[in-house]
Amino acid sequence: MTALPAAVSTVKPSSMPFNAAEYLVDRHVKAGRGERLAVVARSGTLTYRELSEEVKRSAAAFRSIGVRPEERVMLCMADDIQLLAGILGAMYIGAVPVPTSTMFTGAELGKVLADSRARVLSVSTEFAEAAQAAVAAAPEVTDVLLDGEVPFTVRRGVRVQQWLDLEGDIPARPYDTWQDSPALWLYTSGTTGLPKAAMHRHSSIRMVAEAYGKGVLDMGPNDRCLSVAKLFFAYGIGNSCFFPFAVGASVILERARPTPQVVAEHVKSEQPTLFFAVPTFYSALLHSDIPDDTFAGVRQGVSAGEALPPVLYQRIRDRFGLEVLDGIGSTEALHIFLSNRPGAVHPGSSGVAVPGYDVELRDEQGAVITEAGKPGDLYLRGSSVASGYWCRAETTRQVFQGEWLRTGDTYMRNEDGTYSCLGRSNDMLKAGGIWVSPAEVEERLLEHPAVAEVAVVAAPDADGLDKPVACVVPVAGATVDADELIAWCREGLASFKRPRAVVHVEELPKTATGKIRRNVLREHVYGTLTTAPAHAR
Repeated sequence: MTALPAAVSTVKPSSMPFNAAEYLVDRHVKAGRGERLAVVARSGTLTYRELSEEVKRSAAAFRSIGVRPEERVMLCMADDIQLLAGILGAMYIGAVPVPTSTMFTGAELGKVLADSRARVLSVSTEFAEAAQAAVAAAPEVTDVLLDGEVPFTVRRGVRVQQWLDLEGDIPARPYDTWQDSPALWLYTSGTTGLPKAAMHRHSSIRMVAEAYGKGVLDMGPNDRCLSVAKLFFAYGIGNSCFFPFAVGASVILERARPTPQVVAEHVKSEQPTLFFAVPTFYSALLHSDIPDDTFAGVRQGVSAGEALPPVLYQRIRDRFGLEVLDGIGSTEALHIFLSNRPGAVHPGSSGVAVPGYDVELRDEQGAVITEAGKPGDLYLRGSSVASGYWCRAETTRQVFQGEWLRTGDTYMRNEDGTYSCLGRSNDMLKAGGIWVSPAEVEERLLEHPAVAEVAVVAAPDADGLDKPVACVVPVAGATVDADELIAWCREGLASFKRPRAVVHVEELPKTATGKIRRNVLREHVYGTLTTAPAHAR
């Protein structure tokens, strides 16, 4: 047998050692940047050295209750130091953090908790009630960790402990994860209505930081990031963790639900240089009474989650003097992969491919579309794309096709090379930048005794942002009470999923095979939200 030349390595790049938590935090401490400011939160501030200590304490706490490498840890927590340290601490020991929506009801949280098979659930006090209900639906859970004192009753056999009471041996070094080791799960409704976990690798975290954080925003150590999107979103965890920490910058965290007034307060006191939000929040800023010079010190605004209407872009620019970069990302891609560029914004478009990504438009037969102005399904290729969905083999095969990800969006390439979104390729819709499954809202409405049939479709509000509208056929003898049905949805679903208006229809338009003609309903409800009561919006 001929020996391999000494210069040839038999180690595949994907199996090279790499730990994202060490890359984001400890790397700066080792390089002498430990005293740089890393985190500003309501509960305090941390330098990179102090953040490293918090991450290792969280890692030790997880180990003390038996968390093993590649085991899932679910976190339903407010944006604060403990959530940040919990996510990074789990990665540090090779475990897989699963930050999940704090807007879930107990039943919704229970579904994803059971699906993940996580033994450990970390909870902020604000969400204890929902977490109690969730644990009851998830028999795998053995430990609940709380970030404060709050009553918490669960079944026998489940240990409920305080984060501060947990002690363990501080790990001397990170677990020997590889570039392809599982690092993070993020649940998404995505291209189907059922929650599913997109599984991401350690190397993907570095990739998105270099591709978008550096490649588009040109982030550096003097930047300070403020994100309306929370850490449990792919968008938010990039803005408030991956991007700033990759370059030794700082992040400003807000535990509470963001409002224009809260954001204005943070901008004034903490002076962020980068501001991240979704179109719905930019609209809220315009409708607020915050000062017009609020964002004078912010060098760049960013928008994602749903398409930013040109009118909103221009109004933000005119009133606040803030240029907003619109882009599209996905949970499956971990962050933004199409984006406008500073000083070169094409309003109404998602811009061009972010460095490191390739995009294609394909027709119904799968052929690549090369001419401008012709719509097609958007496909994406890039190394940050998830390895697949947890326990969703059929859906994984449909969405992850070789090197390519089928995004589920319909796009068109413009003459200048930018891409514009034309909507979803299926019936999914967004509200406030978050995917909403019409089927889930319809299921809830059908539980109401006055509803015989229902279809939920999107309609634009006064700012051009799509919101859910319910078309309801009442049972014989019943009447449609819009306020009652919207309240009914609020009680059983996360608030953002509620319909913003309810429209009474005698029957739902259907095809010969019985499928609802949603395009007809969208035309029927168009304009509904421009005249609906303010509370319904």
